[in-house]
Amino acid sequence: MTPMTPAKTVKTLLTRLHTAYPEARYELNWKTPYELLVATVLAAQCTDERVNRVTATLFQKYPGGPRALADAEPAELEEDLRPTGFYKQKTKAVQALSRALLMDFGGEVPHSLEQLTTLPGVARKTANVVLNTAFNLPSGIIVDTHVVRVSQRLGLTKKKKPEEIEQELMKLVPKEEWTFLGPATVLHGRYTCMARKPKCDACPLADFCPKLGVEAPPG
Repeated sequence: MTPMTPAKTVKTLLTRLHTAYPEARYELNWKTPYELLVATVLAAQCTDERVNRVTATLFQKYPGGPRALADAEPAELEEDLRPTGFYKQKTKAVQALSRALLMDFGGEVPHSLEQLTTLPGVARKTANVVLNTAFNLPSGIIVDTHVVRVSQRLGLTKKKKPEEIEQELMKLVPKEEWTFLGPATVLHGRYTCMARKPKCDACPLADFCPKLGVEAPPG
């Protein structure tokens, strides 16, 4: 296979992803930007499916935005968040960011990367998830473990740190595609280009993917 240039790879990648995942979305359930922010924090080291099960009752128990969670009894909230793992740290993070939203932003989730990343426990990836998904703002590209893996296998980057990979992708991908590329690539990495036993035979990218780092099947 003759290697494609990164620009040609990106053009083909976007075309194929739009066909395969036309309605690509982040798989966390939410109704408000605040709910998405909390869910994204809870999703660290936890599956989206489990987070969705927790938040389905969490936001009913603590309705109305950040005030309810900010004022929740920590020990009780810990039990509510226990299924997501690292529940003590996540309780502190959720309550701290809720209080910061109330104090600094009138209880509203801000619309800028710079402001969002001032909140406790909110790094660039979490901010991008909220801005891309809740506000459709191309603040950057969501880069999680799936995006890291897929972009490396496609030869779009040799970097290993998500922040560095994001900067490389932002140079290659048209800005109007940033909010689509992240969720679509997450879905592709989650269900087709898995870390172990990727489904290369069923992959819509197989004919141009160099499969860098993919172990050849035995035999």
